[in-house]
Amino acid sequence: MKLWEKGYTLNKQVEKFTIGNDRVIDMELAQYDIIGSLAHVKMLLTVGFLNNDEYRTLHKELISIYKEVISPDSPFKIETEDVHSQIELMLTNKLGGLGKKIHTARSRNDQVLVDIFMFSRNKIKLIVNSVENLFDLFIFLSNENKDVLMPGYTHLQVAMPSSFGLWFGAYAECLTDDMFTLQLAYKMINQNPLGSAAGYGSSVPIDRNLTTELLGFDTPVYNSLKAQLGRSKIEEAVAFALSSIATTLLKLSSDVCLYMSQNFGFLSFPDEFTTGSSIMPHKKNPDIFELVRAKSNKIKTLQIQVSQITGNLTSGYFRDYQIIKELIISAFDEVLQLLEIVTLAFKDVNINKEILKDKKYKYIYSVENVNALVKQRTPFRDAYKIVAKEIEEGKFKPLINLEHTHIGSIGNLCNDEIIKKMRLIKDQFNFEKVERAINNLLDKNL
Repeated sequence: MKLWEKGYTLNKQVEKFTIGNDRVIDMELAQYDIIGSLAHVKMLLTVGFLNNDEYRTLHKELISIYKEVISPDSPFKIETEDVHSQIELMLTNKLGGLGKKIHTARSRNDQVLVDIFMFSRNKIKLIVNSVENLFDLFIFLSNENKDVLMPGYTHLQVAMPSSFGLWFGAYAECLTDDMFTLQLAYKMINQNPLGSAAGYGSSVPIDRNLTTELLGFDTPVYNSLKAQLGRSKIEEAVAFALSSIATTLLKLSSDVCLYMSQNFGFLSFPDEFTTGSSIMPHKKNPDIFELVRAKSNKIKTLQIQVSQITGNLTSGYFRDYQIIKELIISAFDEVLQLLEIVTLAFKDVNINKEILKDKKYKYIYSVENVNALVKQRTPFRDAYKIVAKEIEEGKFKPLINLEHTHIGSIGNLCNDEIIKKMRLIKDQFNFEKVERAINNLLDKNL
């Protein structure tokens, strides 16, 4: 069955090419297509295109299909062109002409949009929770290791004293930035495209405000053409948010790969988190973090792919959008996997607490010596030259008692303030509103 059939048979090779991976990908969207349909039929009831008996019959059958779709042992398969056609076919086979009414005043174009938006909302919620889990772990590790010193680097040269408290805290605060980007993407997709049809609305007097409320969206996408015109912008916003997380993870992974090497030896992980060599018995390789780095860099290309695929399209719907749907859906799961494996590994991280006892790091305290002179009212540039001369003449004696007190320094990490920032951002998502709306739609007694 094809929703667009007009009595002729499509060339089989053309059909296979145009469908592509939709049957596989659309399995991810099936439950959201049903939820969107539940809201649509409720709206059709209120505007008079369904009577109460018709609505209850459609609602009951949609709930039945929904349970089939979400069941772990689900027999549900997409055997038609896409998920929209499959669900309509199932309704028609069971309910006859009543099943055909479900497509009143909508198009596959707004169906796929509302499916993707709801799917993305849910995935962003899962990612937000995973980001928060990693954040909480890094804050814990930061507090736990606030007094454990390590070298700080510029140009990969030993620079100034740092600490694992500062290092972990830095990545925790980076995750708050990632939450901001997720919030932007969430706000952009939390708008209801249902009812925009093929991009030009409908002469049927539907109630788009009602479906917006029923599906838990903040607002409708008011302009029906903008619903289609906004495609690629929406996906690019999602891609940017995922890329932001990927940037944090790849920098973290690069640090870990460096710090795990024998030349550094700053941290390590239990054997079960490393892999060996086929030829060198002593090797314990950081394969996890090398793969996290590579996959994070792959995620960072997503925004470019979306832009390149859609950048020269005019207004209205194009089949090109089928390709970016596939890219976005798979990227969510990949980012979730990266967050989960990094969190798992860092739960068992081992920190070297004796790093700065090595004499090769004694010049790391040079700025401490300069600042000690500055506190005695020596002009900074003069103090700098005094310490530089001591180093050059081999007379430098490091001052290792650190007194860093300003906001964000190794002696004042401000982790409580960073936690407040993260909690405030998360609360602004208001996931509970969406959950209530969806649960109400799925109430079998409605």
